[in-house]
Amino acid sequence: MSFNKVGFGIIGTGAVAAAHAMAITHSEFADLVAVYDVVPERAKEFAAKYNTQAVENFDEFLKTPGLEAVTVATPSGFHHDPVCAAAKAGIHILCEKPLDITLDKIDDMIRVCEENNVLLAAIFQSRFKKAVIAIRKAIDEGRFGKLVSISAKQLWYRDEAYYKSASWRGTWAIDGGGALMNQGSHTVDQLLYLGGEVKKLSAHTANILHDIEVEDTAAASMEFVNGACGTIEVSTACQPGYPVTIEITGTKGSALIKSDTIARWQFVDERPEDEEIRKNLADGSKTSGGASSAMDFDYHGHMYHVDNLARAIRNGEPLILSGKDGRLAVEFIQAVYESSRTGMPVTLR
Repeated sequence: MSFNKVGFGIIGTGAVAAAHAMAITHSEFADLVAVYDVVPERAKEFAAKYNTQAVENFDEFLKTPGLEAVTVATPSGFHHDPVCAAAKAGIHILCEKPLDITLDKIDDMIRVCEENNVLLAAIFQSRFKKAVIAIRKAIDEGRFGKLVSISAKQLWYRDEAYYKSASWRGTWAIDGGGALMNQGSHTVDQLLYLGGEVKKLSAHTANILHDIEVEDTAAASMEFVNGACGTIEVSTACQPGYPVTIEITGTKGSALIKSDTIARWQFVDERPEDEEIRKNLADGSKTSGGASSAMDFDYHGHMYHVDNLARAIRNGEPLILSGKDGRLAVEFIQAVYESSRTGMPVTLR
């Protein structure tokens, strides 16, 4: 069946924009029709690399013939304005994580998109890892029984040069936080995707290694709405950087994700397909997933998002991760910061 491809543009041509461009250009559902950046020369170089056009004026960019959707790849604290501008122009949006750095901004983004009848999708590409998909399916099928504990560790490393590479990195005003808001938001999303919404948490954050104004290390303990307990540890100070691990235990089984592999898969009610799952998901990708290098991941997770938004625009397919879904991670992160600042537990639900 033929598909009328959706014309995509990219707002922001910094480091992560390469994953957006690769995702769009490799998608069978999308075409890259234009890019925009506040630094015109950077946009021109980027456009030449990906065989598209750079538009210097933002308002003109939004009027590009064939432009139906944009991906927003600007720094975290600069998501709100381009999202709202695109929505008011009737253009659908796929926004990088986190949606923005405050709940007020995110709520306004969601409101403007709803008022202008455009789709707002959030990027959390780690949901598309085969290991995450397999565990979520097992949870939905009740194979874990009653969930007991969901715990995550993201002990990564970033050197000082990483934070010096852009003036917005490691700032409250634009990055919105440190290791948890920037690097850790993916792991937060996986924790919530697998464990469900959090009822209450207690947290501590610290800056142990880096010359930045925000945290490079954070830890929290939590109670999920479903009654399970949980913990999360996130850092960019752990040399040389280690794969993310997420452990799920229940009254009838347990599983352990290590990066994008299944390191443990055990259930009381063993099924014939379990051995095949253990075998097929024991090997993962050849990248570190970002453990020691910010851009050491591939574009395929982003392509799932692009494909989903394109099909949602054309065929009404439900969004895999809506703006409201993306809001949950920022709500959790802000609660961690509040708990660390006050020394008190924070109730979310």
